[in-house]
Amino acid sequence: MALRDVSPGPDRAPGRGLFVAGTDTGVGKTRVACALLQGLVDRGLRVAGMKPVETGVGEEGTLDARALREAAGTTSPPEDVCPQFFAIPAAPSVAARAVGGSVDLPRIVAAYEGVQAVHDVVVVEGAGGLRVPLFDDFDMAALALRLEVPVLLVARAALGTLNHTLLSLEALEREGIHSLGVVVSHTEAALSDAHAQNLAELKQRLGERLLGELPHVAHEAALPHTWLDLAGLLERLEALPPAGTRG
Repeated sequence: MALRDVSPGPDRAPGRGLFVAGTDTGVGKTRVACALLQGLVDRGLRVAGMKPVETGVGEEGTLDARALREAAGTTSPPEDVCPQFFAIPAAPSVAARAVGGSVDLPRIVAAYEGVQAVHDVVVVEGAGGLRVPLFDDFDMAALALRLEVPVLLVARAALGTLNHTLLSLEALEREGIHSLGVVVSHTEAALSDAHAQNLAELKQRLGERLLGELPHVAHEAALPHTWLDLAGLLERLEALPPAGTRG
């Protein structure tokens, strides 16, 4: 399916999905997912964001899911954008257990498929890293596999990123999950010399796997259009066989 030639209507094929995963918590997944959604909207695509499970939800509601919904400009119901949420800021399995509940996978899958059916691209944002559990032995990597979506990995621009990023890429390969590439997220305004040298080493090791670098910008400031190789990302996404046909 060519993303630029999708025709509306009841007989159209379901849209593509991609999973924004982090090498750790707090690496900037939501910023990357929102910026990606805005870039896709600018290309004329019908897009939706989804946060399958959000934790640490207080009185203000599901802030990550709200940001994704606003970035996409979607009319999808909030309950489809974020099927489940919990108050404790912990792994979904822990947060659910704290209130005597559990993560409802069929509910998540149904919400994703409903959103996928009426959009060209669905950007799914995970929680924490790939090994963060939703329940039992089922983690974020397993969710990407269940939804049959490739992963865009978000890495932080700080010490520790070499280990976290390379291990995460190894995990994706071992699980047979397609990796679209890596985006480096700057969560601080400036890097120390050590951090900058460490980041340069990571970028050299990534080579063509590096798809973008999201700078730290003031709130509401415009991002440079060059932060992401969006054309390259779409080419890699389109090159994958549709969900349900992958071996």
